[in-house]
Amino acid sequence: MKQQSMKWLFLICALAALLTLGACKKKATPPPPPPPPPPPAPTASISVNPNSIQAGQSASLTWQTSNATDVSIDGIGAVQPNGSQSVSPTDSTTYHLVAKGAGGSQEATARLTVTQAPPPPPPPAPTVTDEDLFSQNIKDIYFDYDKSDVRSDQQSSVQADAAFLNQHPNINVTIEGHCDERGSTDYNLALGDQRASAVKNVLTAVGISPSRIKTISYGKEKPFCTESNEACWQQNRRGHLVYQK
Repeated sequence: MKQQSMKWLFLICALAALLTLGACKKKATPPPPPPPPPPPAPTASISVNPNSIQAGQSASLTWQTSNATDVSIDGIGAVQPNGSQSVSPTDSTTYHLVAKGAGGSQEATARLTVTQAPPPPPPPAPTVTDEDLFSQNIKDIYFDYDKSDVRSDQQSSVQADAAFLNQHPNINVTIEGHCDERGSTDYNLALGDQRASAVKNVLTAVGISPSRIKTISYGKEKPFCTESNEACWQQNRRGHLVYQK
């Protein structure tokens, strides 16, 4: 009986010791919360369309970003996170975009090539017409007073006229006979006709077709010079060659 009491006493003491040890065990500390995820990094892209223009033309610059709070483009300045803008630089330009945000920064570039417009074509060279050549080369034939034969000193001029007409067979000519103011109108009309015919005869003699030559007499009615002296009269006694249009 006494042994059994001791046994119960021993069990009670052991149980009390276990409860005491359990009550004295240190309470475990809960683990710290996980750190927040890092902010996302910005993204950026930029393009220009077309990417090549001539000076004076324009192109469309377009950009897109994400996770950015501060966006700027060199040469343009601060811009919205996404947008587009017409650009017209005078020289080739590289557009450099920088997007900044809590997660860092991102850069992007777009190149626009500018070519210079070709120079305008040179003006067309002036066209020299047959009439221009005629006026530059044909000479009048001058006569002595009251004469209608071609003087010896005028032969070189009339031969030069003939050579020009031979080289330009598409040109026809009218020979006007003129006189100075002396003499009657009828007389000078007849004399002017003789002078025009004399020039025509020399031209046809060297091969110019008569069909290309007309003659007319103005006598003293259309003087080249209006003064009454020999120098002026000499200029009026002439066979004047006119381009036929």
